[in-house]
Amino acid sequence: MTKPIHKPQSLSSELVLVLGATGKTGRRIVSSLEALDVPVRRGSRNATPAFDWDNATTWDACLEGVTRIYINYAPDLAMPGATDAISNLVVRAKIAGVKQLVLLSGRGEKEAQACEAIVQGSGIDWTIVRASWFNQNFSEGAFTEMVQAGQITLPEVSTAEPFVDVDDIAEVAVVALTQPGHAGELYEVTGPRMLTLAELAEELSEATGRKIEYNPVPHDAFIQGLAGSGAPQDALWMLDYLFATVLDGRNAYLADGVQRALGREPKDFAEYARGIAETGVWQAVA
Repeated sequence: MTKPIHKPQSLSSELVLVLGATGKTGRRIVSSLEALDVPVRRGSRNATPAFDWDNATTWDACLEGVTRIYINYAPDLAMPGATDAISNLVVRAKIAGVKQLVLLSGRGEKEAQACEAIVQGSGIDWTIVRASWFNQNFSEGAFTEMVQAGQITLPEVSTAEPFVDVDDIAEVAVVALTQPGHAGELYEVTGPRMLTLAELAEELSEATGRKIEYNPVPHDAFIQGLAGSGAPQDALWMLDYLFATVLDGRNAYLADGVQRALGREPKDFAEYARGIAETGVWQAVA
């Protein structure tokens, strides 16, 4: 059973800054915190005050009065410059009197682990949520149109990945931000089983009731095709990095972060796929 998330009376006057507030995890965390009557400041370029990772002069206004921060670095902690940005943020957070940091990190990324070490050495209470690949990459991200088209055209990878649901990640973060007992914890969060991309395509076929195929292509051809389509440079860099390194087998194991943080099993990909299929997001594009 899931441990119930009770309204945290002690946080009723403490402001939580959620960075990446419009992203996959951030908007879920904002919604959950507001449902718990926890004061929230949205950290995004379109918010007031605005937060822009590329413009550190925006940070101090967002940190004013904040006691807890959910840190989601965009586009990814593996990107060049991430460690400098996290170091700078941590210094400013400490000056501002922030009491707790919850960092979203990535499995098998040495650059992300360097950022984890910065947060862990900050002198502020911390929790790390180290996540595998998101289920929602196939319904809210870059691969949604591939599912709609019935062709998941990605680099040839035979390694299995324990895809994790973003709802689980968000719930772990909310619990860490609102409940005692999570300081100093590193929660490595995965789904309950391993899936190759070919097996994932079979799960999507079952959920949608139509054939979804995994169409493997050479890595370099995939990246060149993205470049030719006008994809942003940071997206090119990230996908090149992730498919060349993180899916090399280093993450081909299950972890128990969801179980330890929430007291229940993580959501299975099949359950996620059935739910998304019912929304019509994956309907074939004419």
